[in-house]
Order: sequence, then structure tokens, then C-alpha cells
Amino acid sequence: MINVNGKEIETDAEGFLANLEDWSEDVAVVLSQQDDLKLGEKHWQVINWIRDYYAENATAPNLRAMTKLIGNDLGEEFSDKKYLFDLFPYGPAKQAARYAGMPKPTGCV
Repeated sequence: MINVNGKEIETDAEGFLANLEDWSEDVAVVLSQQDDLKLGEKHWQVINWIRDYYAENATAPNLRAMTKLIGNDLGEEFSDKKYLFDLFPYGPAKQAARYAGMPKPTGCV
């Protein structure tokens, strides 16, 4: 459970939203603060890309799909695993999906 602007929002044991409709940018900020991570422009680009991917595919991308596809939309540097891990040190696919309000990607531990 997290508190965002006075509203209790249910999460699972790993911090993923119980209800995807509860997501907002404020939710993403609160979740990132739990990880001591300040979201910058590049983080938001990845978060929004994941939300768009989910809207089109009804699933959150795993790291392999992410590195294969994200560079076409956001620029070549985003295809680099190290670059993504620098942005999301706890795992780009899993951590960014959590901030994006998506379910945990298949294949992420």
C-alpha cells in the first residue's frame, strides 16, 4: 500500500499496482522515491514507452523485447542494456514497468 496525495493505493508485495487504473505520474514519483531514484526526462521517456507498449500488446515488455524495440522509438542509446541499467538500476524492465503502473513483465524475477 502506498499513499499518494492522501489516497491509499494498493500494491502487491513487490510494489506493483493492484489496479492499473490507479496509475498517475504522482504514483510513479512515489514509487521511485521508495527506491531513492529521482525521475528525469529519460526515465519518463522509458516509462511512457512501456505504457504505450502495454497499450498495444497487453503485456509489459521484458528486457529482451525492450532492448530490441525501444531504440527505434527513443533513440539508439536506449537499446543499450547498460544505459537502461544506469537509468533503472534494479532492472530496467521490472523497475520501469512498476513505475509505469504495469504488471511485472513475464520472465522477470
